[in-house]
Amino acid sequence: MSGKKPRRFSPRAIAQRRLKLRKGLSLRAMVPNAVTATALCFGLTGIRFAIAGNFELAAAAIILAGVLDGLDGRIARMMNAQSRFGAELDSLSDAIAFGVSPALVMYLWSLQEMPRFGWIISLAIAVCCALRLARFNAQIDMDEQPHKSAGFLTGVPAPAGAGLAFLPLYLWLVTGEEWFRHYSVVAPWVGVIAFLMISNVATFSWGSLRLRRNIRLEALAGVALLGAALLTMPWHTLIAISVIYVLLIPFGILSYSRVKKRRLAEQVQTGEA
Repeated sequence: MSGKKPRRFSPRAIAQRRLKLRKGLSLRAMVPNAVTATALCFGLTGIRFAIAGNFELAAAAIILAGVLDGLDGRIARMMNAQSRFGAELDSLSDAIAFGVSPALVMYLWSLQEMPRFGWIISLAIAVCCALRLARFNAQIDMDEQPHKSAGFLTGVPAPAGAGLAFLPLYLWLVTGEEWFRHYSVVAPWVGVIAFLMISNVATFSWGSLRLRRNIRLEALAGVALLGAALLTMPWHTLIAISVIYVLLIPFGILSYSRVKKRRLAEQVQTGEA
């Protein structure tokens, strides 16, 4: 018999391993993970408001979850508290807050009136959000990610997808027009947004934006005014943000196409050299 001998650990190594297991999350890692868990709670609370028929608060809760989702990663980097646990928790939170919750809200608000296919269309948001997050997790350790390395995202991110899916709801809240609530309007729109989440379309990444020094004060003023607009006219502002985001998608595709051509030309030149 040529079997391998079992690997033996020293008593010190075993003690260190047990100590590491008992230690768990560091205190620093608790802060961003608490923000992520709060975002999850906001997303689930949106379902509760939708069941009660309060769709304004339902949408607001999920939008607030999106704001918190944008903060947890930045807090983790600022505190040097990134962890694999936090990454997994963030994905699970996103799947529920921006997949399951919007699917149920849109179904209870509109799509339940659609014969036969209303639930299927609602499920598309949750399923495509989960698939997008699974793809992201599968590629997280890859050294070369074409879109990410060029400052772009692959497809529409989950929080943005949830916000875009609510566009007919925003319009209904502002205008009171019932045809914005009709499934003939809502179903195609939800289907398109679900597809964009799992597509390979290159979209702009806000984290990759670099502002010139001479316009940074203007940018700060713009952010402050945007925050004021969200507080005073939230639905009008969210409509404007959604429309601008959709209009930027073709520009993202064109910009990434130029980046690909430039990279290809550089590779050809390097090969010739």
